[in-house]
Amino acid sequence: MTRDLFHLDMDLYLASAVRLNFALLKLKIALAAILQSQGIKGPSYRFHHGNTKEISKMMEESKKKPMKLSHDILSAAQPHFDSWLNKYGSIFLYWHGTKAQLVIAEPELIKEILNNKDGTYLKIQLEEYFKKLLGGGLVTAEGKKWITQRKIANHSFHANSLKGMVKAMTESVEMMLERWRINYVEGKNEIEVFEEFRVMTSEVISRTAFGSSYLEGKNIFDKISKLATLAFVNTYKMKIPSIGTIFRSSDEIESEKLESEVRNSIIELVRKKEEEMRLGGSESSDGCDFLGLLIKATQETDEEKKISIDELIDECKTFYFAGHETTTGLLAWTSLLLAINPDWQDKVRKEATEFLNKNYSTSEFYNHIARSKTLNIIINETLRLYPIAGSVNRRVAKKVRLGNLVLPPERFSEGVAKATTIRTTTAFLPFSYGPRICVGLNFALLEAKIALLMILSRYHFALSPTYVHSPVNCPTLQARYGIQLTLHALRIQHPSLQTAVK
Repeated sequence: MTRDLFHLDMDLYLASAVRLNFALLKLKIALAAILQSQGIKGPSYRFHHGNTKEISKMMEESKKKPMKLSHDILSAAQPHFDSWLNKYGSIFLYWHGTKAQLVIAEPELIKEILNNKDGTYLKIQLEEYFKKLLGGGLVTAEGKKWITQRKIANHSFHANSLKGMVKAMTESVEMMLERWRINYVEGKNEIEVFEEFRVMTSEVISRTAFGSSYLEGKNIFDKISKLATLAFVNTYKMKIPSIGTIFRSSDEIESEKLESEVRNSIIELVRKKEEEMRLGGSESSDGCDFLGLLIKATQETDEEKKISIDELIDECKTFYFAGHETTTGLLAWTSLLLAINPDWQDKVRKEATEFLNKNYSTSEFYNHIARSKTLNIIINETLRLYPIAGSVNRRVAKKVRLGNLVLPPERFSEGVAKATTIRTTTAFLPFSYGPRICVGLNFALLEAKIALLMILSRYHFALSPTYVHSPVNCPTLQARYGIQLTLHALRIQHPSLQTAVK
């Protein structure tokens, strides 16, 4: 009897879900008709799943195909976009479940979207897994909440603050290079740079933004990385409405556990920081780093400037994830390009010689490295060929005209095409564009430049024969099997930046 009732309930839920989807389908057909009448095409909608099964299949197929060492990586990292851009053109419509996704790969239209002058194009509403990863942090916030959070972040990463971070950055890179030196002396000259840079950038984030060490933050980094992986692997899994709210998958249970543990760890970090700020007496106790400013914002009497403890936690999660994922990827892919273009390694060393042997003040060093022509060329070329984020997502808040298109108010996904020769700034979007441009842009570039200078002043490196070229979005652009390099110590090494900079 119980079994029969259970099946009856299941049937009712399924019937409810079917009725709901058929009702939604009428709206989707109408939406597609509006866009198709304007010449926009795309893969056909499939009941409930949309095109997610096709996407998953294409991604699985791309894993099986060995890839030559080519920088045309869209077919490997985002095979569905590569296929549909070739088939339907630079603007097309596809379906993420029952949600319409319009992909735009035309620079001038992208510029209009990201400038967002009348507030039409809003940040997307995150799916459950990504909510657990990022919450309501700066990346997803809107309106007054975003303005408050952006002001805190801007204050944390303006030029004077960045100059104060140079010491922590050089010391963190020095720790990594010391590990390399020990291994090199022991005859181990091959390194996997993705993991090496992940540890180093995590150390930098911990010290500069949170006033702690990598070991203190490691627990948080590990759990956030697991949350990110769960979010990515579940991106194209569509739950049946109603049924999905009753039966939770093992991934959902695991993500809830990780979210709770990350929250508890951050609260403990906050308590420790509050105590340091109360007692004073150390560099990290002045409350001027990112965490300190967030804590001060929770204590504001002005409600316009005040943030809640939940908002503080979300900001910390966002920066723990985004702050080290971006720089890790940038450094790793830059190393790949330098390994196969050794003449550019020599150009960096030549530039380094000009000032590593001088005794610069921190301010002079910061200004010099910001203007470093060679490093800027190398980093920009890396970001052009290997963008850390493969697309920028927005949703339409109201009916709007975009170029010659009229867009109904539906969720909006804006993807970026591969390298283009169109002369416009929005053909190159490594850190987004407009008012929502990445607040940590200068932080990431400073850290990357310091690391590259210190590495190349001690080593020449080449691509290891064991390297397998397989870029993949997970959720940022990563190397599926890592990036293996072989090191060759230079006979004449430059002095450390720790001694070169006062």
